[in-house]
Parts: sequence; structure tokens; C-alpha cells
Amino acid sequence: MKNLTVSASPHVRSSETVTGIMLDVIIALVPSLVASVILFGFRSLLVTAVCVASCVVFEFAARKIMKRDVTIGDLSAVVTGLLLAFNLPVSIPLWMCLVGSFFAIVVVKQFFGGIGQNFVNPAIGGRIVMLVSFSSAMTTWTEPLTWRNGVDAATTATPLSILKSFDGAISSDLPSLWQMFLGIRGGCLGEVSALALLIGGFYLLARKVIKPTIPLCFVGTVAVIMLIAGKGDFTFVAYELLSGGLLLGAIFMATDYSTSPITTKGKILFGIGCGVITSVIRLFANLPEGVSYSIILMNILVPHIEALTTPKPFGTVKEKKNKEEAAS
Repeated sequence: MKNLTVSASPHVRSSETVTGIMLDVIIALVPSLVASVILFGFRSLLVTAVCVASCVVFEFAARKIMKRDVTIGDLSAVVTGLLLAFNLPVSIPLWMCLVGSFFAIVVVKQFFGGIGQNFVNPAIGGRIVMLVSFSSAMTTWTEPLTWRNGVDAATTATPLSILKSFDGAISSDLPSLWQMFLGIRGGCLGEVSALALLIGGFYLLARKVIKPTIPLCFVGTVAVIMLIAGKGDFTFVAYELLSGGLLLGAIFMATDYSTSPITTKGKILFGIGCGVITSVIRLFANLPEGVSYSIILMNILVPHIEALTTPKPFGTVKEKKNKEEAAS
């Protein structure tokens, strides 16, 4: 006679763990880290190390102070530190990294209960606070490869700032599309090399850590809108897709489990919404970039998106409240 085992859900279990998933994300980010060192020098490693170390320390301290289990072993703080660093220019003062890490880990993540309970992406939250607080330092871009000649203070404009003045003709000040693809342009540490980001993205897809729905809808929406805005100029569209943090945001941050929808329809709406907001900011706002703002705004809407797209159990009937109950 077999005993009937009664247990709480979930009844279907997976061999995947949070630590394993985060390790895959870290591996996927390694190509972008290598590219940042090649393009901007070894200070990229210093900025990244400070962000990662401070995120881990802040998470450990916050969990201890709040008398919760220490969770630094799940590697989520390491991922947050990496993503935060990849959203910063190489010339950023190191003490500012501590401010961004504190806000990302303590305020955005731990104040709401820790991993899985934050309602916006921690790294994006930290970046936006830094952008508002230290706008000058956050928008000073170092020209890539100059460190090899002993020049570490040569500044440059980003392609997005040049594209702002697009009037039907591509400016000669822009790098070639091949340079854009490789990352030989101004920008944040981890956003410049499309090649490195795509390598990481394909790794995550192969490992089934992410699904292509959100990245494709996000990037595809931007492509369609920019094709219309550029009056059919495919070169303009290519520059828009390779500029800024679009690929970094679409692949690594918009797909965050905690802050993105779980349903396929929800993912489609989420990706399209991110693409629309990003495009509107790029085309009409004073800011040249809108990826971070679009993702964080759509993060806030995720509960409503899931309420609209979550399928109803078969055979259920919507309960109707009678007038007396409604009045009470």
C-alpha cells in the first residue's frame, strides 16, 4: 500500500536554481566586460570591481541589519553590480559607484524584501538616481582605444546625441556601422559592443535562461518606429539599434524575472511598451536615451499587464456581487 504524500505547491520542481541562473547571466556578461577593457582600458575592471564588491557588501549588511538570512550566495548582488557598472561611463568617480550600489541594493531591492520582491530592476534604479544626482559625470564619455596611446581623458560625443540632429542625412561625425557593431564609439562600459552583447544573449537563449519574446518585441518596436521617423532610411534605423543601451537593456535588464511579466502575451506587451517609450524619448525628449526610463516605467505596469493577460482557469465563472454586497 502506497502512502499519499500531501505537500504545499509547487508540485512540479525544476533542477534550476537562482544561483545557477545568476551564474549563467554572469557568464553571458563576460564578453561585454572583456570588450570594455579592450575599448576603455583597465579602469573598466576597477569600476566593475567597485560596483560588484559594494553591491555584495551592501546586501550582506542590509540582510544582517534587517535580521534576515544572508543571500549573497545566490549571486544576484553580483549580477546587479555588473549591470550597474555596465551602465556607467569609464570615467565615473569611484565614490559615485557606491551611491548607485547602495540605492540599487538597499533601497530598490532589500527595502522591498530582497530578490524576487523588488518591483523595478535594481541596476536601472541605481543608474537613474546617479544620472539625476551626478548628471555631468554620468554624461562624460571617453573616446575608445585612446588609453593605448597614454590618453585617458579624451572625451567624445555619443552616436545618439549626434542622431538627435538627424535631418534626412547621416552625419559624417558618426562612426561606421562596423565600428558601431564592434563598440568603437562613446558610451557606457557594457553597452557599446553589440557583438559582445549578442554573444551573451545567444548564450542565455541556448541555456534557456531567457526567452526571445521581450528582446525581439523591444528591439523590433524601436526598429519600426525609427523606420517611420527616418522616412524609410534603413541606415538611420541601424544606427538607432546599435546606439545607446538598447541591446543591453533588451537582453539583460528587460528580461529580469522579478520585474517582467510571466505570460507570453504579457511579455509581448511589455516589450512593445519598452520600445515605444524608448523611441518617444529618443525622438522628442531632451534626453538622447530612453532605455532605462522605458524599462523602469514598464516595470511599474507589470502587475496590471499580468492582470490583463493571465489566462482564467477553464470552466470558472466570474463571481457577481449582488447590489446589497456592493452597497455595503
